[in-house]
Amino acid sequence: MNKTIRRVSVFTLLLVFALLIRATWVQFYEGQALADDSDNRRNVIETYSEPLGNIIVAGKAITGSARTTDSDLAYKRTYTNGKLYAAVTGYASQAYAPTQLESIYADLLNGTDSRLKTVMDTVTNQRAEPGDVVTTIDPAVQKAGYDALGDKKGAAVAIDPTTGKILAVVSTPSYDPSSLTDANTAGTAWKKLNADADKPLVNRALRQPLPPGSTFKLVVAAAALEDGLYSSVDEKTDSPDPYTLPGTVTKLHNESASAPCENASIRVALQYSCNTVFAKMAVDLGQDKVKAMAEKFGFNDQEQDVPVRAYASVFPSDMNQSSTALSGIGQYDVTATPLQMAMVSAAIANGGKLVSPHMVSTITDSGGDVLKNYDNETTTTQILSSGTAEQLQSAMQTVVEKGTGTNALIDGVTVGGKTGTAQHGENNSQVPYAWFTSYGKADGKQIAVAVLVEQSNAARSEVSGGGLAAPVAKAMMEAALK
Repeated sequence: MNKTIRRVSVFTLLLVFALLIRATWVQFYEGQALADDSDNRRNVIETYSEPLGNIIVAGKAITGSARTTDSDLAYKRTYTNGKLYAAVTGYASQAYAPTQLESIYADLLNGTDSRLKTVMDTVTNQRAEPGDVVTTIDPAVQKAGYDALGDKKGAAVAIDPTTGKILAVVSTPSYDPSSLTDANTAGTAWKKLNADADKPLVNRALRQPLPPGSTFKLVVAAAALEDGLYSSVDEKTDSPDPYTLPGTVTKLHNESASAPCENASIRVALQYSCNTVFAKMAVDLGQDKVKAMAEKFGFNDQEQDVPVRAYASVFPSDMNQSSTALSGIGQYDVTATPLQMAMVSAAIANGGKLVSPHMVSTITDSGGDVLKNYDNETTTTQILSSGTAEQLQSAMQTVVEKGTGTNALIDGVTVGGKTGTAQHGENNSQVPYAWFTSYGKADGKQIAVAVLVEQSNAARSEVSGGGLAAPVAKAMMEAALK
């Protein structure tokens, strides 16, 4: 054979072998990765080839699936009362990655979760019937919070202190997830929502920590009682008024110059929301002890899954004494979500026991058989002594009965709470944030609620936790307990 022809033949044979090796590699090693690629449209076609499973609230589906007529995607997601429940469900979109519960349980809801497969599904390699997600949400509490917030920019979270069940997750302004489900129209809605200065796609209840202001005083009070700095909520404190921040000439004042804050007890200091008392108390305790107590309540937890991952609420480290003082009144670099502040009230209301919060009760297969029961997987941690919890409950009741939280009073219900008005912007140039964290008890039932009003139509001088946030909490507690 001609030498040149022989070399060409060998080279051609090597090319054939290379192609065979590459084809084998793609088929057996890279095949799954290619199949799972988010840009592979076959996956979207498969996902929406059949109706999805549903998200359930109080026994009723708040999601559904509708047949399409002008697409190779046979079905699209639909939502009932979409704006009301958007902070719970998130969205499942033909065009964009899913969010919230739609994302976490995507495999369950589209039938690809291995736990759904029957023997016949395995044999035929068919997609299983999709499962459902059963939430802990109470529709009456959810609606009460949503309606009470109205056109305000804000959020609210309600928890059952004894079980950890999240009864409401509200974020306003909201959006209709249905506007994002259809690939043909989602782009326009997406641009509009992202251009909105009020950021309706942000889940303010779980994923936007902001300064908690005076609601954080509950954490400082808990640290002082547990540490023994003060033996009772009625013991007088060592608290000058005004209080000069350590290492500075800056004097910290109270909101009301006539409030009896000088050397006030914890009860009185919570009742009148005395900045001077809790700033001095934080310095006397030291930042490490305040931080340790904050972390018991859930601050600085980078893996707070409910099961949606909440952004961490933060209590900072490495502060000087003046910054520590400001942290004691929920300012400086302290931040919290409404979820976190609801957890504070829940633990106090539950005798010092913090039950891990969750908003999914069970997940089921298409026949309703339970695949996983989250209600049975909660953890309970005694973070405060029962005595400290009882004292703080008593002091919080005083806030509502005689202090800054009277707008949360409910006939026939034991209510405790703490207001907060957090400074915002350089030199407090922006409208403050209004907070209220509370609990209610009646007829053997309990609820803990935290409300944040980020912005409203109220005049700056009228912005307060008691004026704006407490009525929202009251409405939610009434819905749960009356």
